[in-house]
Amino acid sequence: MNPALLLIIATTGLLSCKQGDKSTPQTVKTETVNSARKYVYADSMGKLLIIENGGPKGEGYTDPTGKEYFKTIFWTRITNETDNSLVLNINFPADSYELPSSPGKHFKILLPSDTMTFNNLNGHNHGLEDLESFLDNAIRKSASSRRTIHSKESSGFYVVILFDKGFGGPFRTGLSLKGQNLVYRISRFSGPSNSLTDEKEIDCGNINLKNLVLQK
Repeated sequence: MNPALLLIIATTGLLSCKQGDKSTPQTVKTETVNSARKYVYADSMGKLLIIENGGPKGEGYTDPTGKEYFKTIFWTRITNETDNSLVLNINFPADSYELPSSPGKHFKILLPSDTMTFNNLNGHNHGLEDLESFLDNAIRKSASSRRTIHSKESSGFYVVILFDKGFGGPFRTGLSLKGQNLVYRISRFSGPSNSLTDEKEIDCGNINLKNLVLQK
């Protein structure tokens, strides 16, 4: 075979391999204080799993021992457009977390069992009821939840974060995927332009669905 023709075939094959290796990023890029925090994933059939994150609403809270916090309520809704049921396992340990920019200041994450609905989001605490009683009983415990979201259905839940007094804000959060693992990201902004000051990613569980790819 002509050597020139061999070179053309080899070059074409190399280019094809490089194009085939190109993949959609699996991590969420840095976001601003106003980012929507809506993440869309597709399975091998092109069917979508959509994760929407919203909030915050907050006010002061004093625990049964008299310690003062600032409680902030966020919400997450997951829409399952795939052909399979989604099993969602979420777990936050009883430990407190801190941000590098605020040493000595801690926050704790809690998961009320209430199901979030969009009809109540404009209400007090995003419609979350009996919050004080829940916090009093759950503040020293780990937070976990297991939900099944069937094909072509959606479900929403609340996330409550208790911040030590003295934390500056605003804060934004978002649940997203890394493969089959769930990641909850907390972003702190500050200054006149609300520039990103700090972020913390917390591994918080897993899902059963495989091969979901984050869409651009």
